[in-house]
Amino acid sequence: MTTETKTNKYGIGGARAKFGDRWAALPKWQRSLAFVAFVIFLYYLPYLGIPGLTWLRTDYIANGNNWAGVLFTCAVYVLIAIGLNVVIGLAGLLDLGYVGFFAVGAYSVALFGSTQSPIVKSLQAQFGLSEEWAVAWAVCIPIALCLAMISGVLLGGPTLRLRGDYLAIVTLGFGEIIRIVVRNVEWSGGPAGIAAIPGPQGKPSADNNIFGLIDAKPWYWLALTTVLLIVFLVRRLENSRVGRAWLAVREDEDAAAVMGVYPFKFKLWAFAIGAALGALSGLLYASRNGFIEPNMFNAQLSILFVAMVVVGGSGNMAGVALGAVLLAYLPERFREFSEWRFLVFGLALVIVMLLRPQGLIPSRRRSRELKDRQEEVAVGV
Repeated sequence: MTTETKTNKYGIGGARAKFGDRWAALPKWQRSLAFVAFVIFLYYLPYLGIPGLTWLRTDYIANGNNWAGVLFTCAVYVLIAIGLNVVIGLAGLLDLGYVGFFAVGAYSVALFGSTQSPIVKSLQAQFGLSEEWAVAWAVCIPIALCLAMISGVLLGGPTLRLRGDYLAIVTLGFGEIIRIVVRNVEWSGGPAGIAAIPGPQGKPSADNNIFGLIDAKPWYWLALTTVLLIVFLVRRLENSRVGRAWLAVREDEDAAAVMGVYPFKFKLWAFAIGAALGALSGLLYASRNGFIEPNMFNAQLSILFVAMVVVGGSGNMAGVALGAVLLAYLPERFREFSEWRFLVFGLALVIVMLLRPQGLIPSRRRSRELKDRQEEVAVGV
């Protein structure tokens, strides 16, 4: 028995591979039934009291937090991680400014949907519209997606010919530029931010009996439905010609170009699609909060987004979803240790990276890549 066989049999990666083989061997109807049961469980989660988490139940609100609200945050972070995984995990592009696209989506619904937006007030005065007029929430969705994709193309056009650390520095600057611009211009509300951001039922008010500010369960169900839809679409895209081109560019850009894959074109596609998903998550986040201001979109949040993908397992959608849930939930779980939670959080990230550098649930392709590199280093030594 070779070393690799032993690793696959007894190691963590081997246990995962064994589970994956057993799952693939099940009849299709059993897999479909298990998936449906899992989805039902996800929708039922707001009513479930997790052992040891009774302070997060929906019938017990403490320190402004509740279980459904935490679940909504987890769902939004999962959507962010899936979008960033397209850029990092599939196309192999290190984007440290993803919070910029998140901000574009949030400010899109705020600037065009809020009656307190300077842009909406200007349109009201120019065309003699009612003071209650604003763009409908459903119309803000395509606006946010289009603006984000345009931003992704504008950022990627001049920068995607860079590689590695140079691209990371440029994207980090993009995220900071977005934050500084919306802080210093009048049409974005400036440092005071924008309130009265609408949801599916319009601006926050007592008439919003479903998508209000108190009960977060409908918001969680909306975010969860969006995540399931995006998972289906991204999975189809990953298995398409575009997805295979992304993997080829990630593994060896020069070899992909020789084989007829135009790297710049497909990297630009990855940036635009990732930007759209980031904007969609930002739109949901801003609509739920009802208020945004520039400091909510800082570089620290962008680093957290990258950590979700790295910790969960770059290239594997289930892995990045798990990383997003953990990094969204753990700070809320240990909120009572506010003075120490970031220290513990940082130490946990270091430990995970030391013990599982490939991530908690890495893709098989990514695991093989890391193993090959370790063998190359061992041979070189």
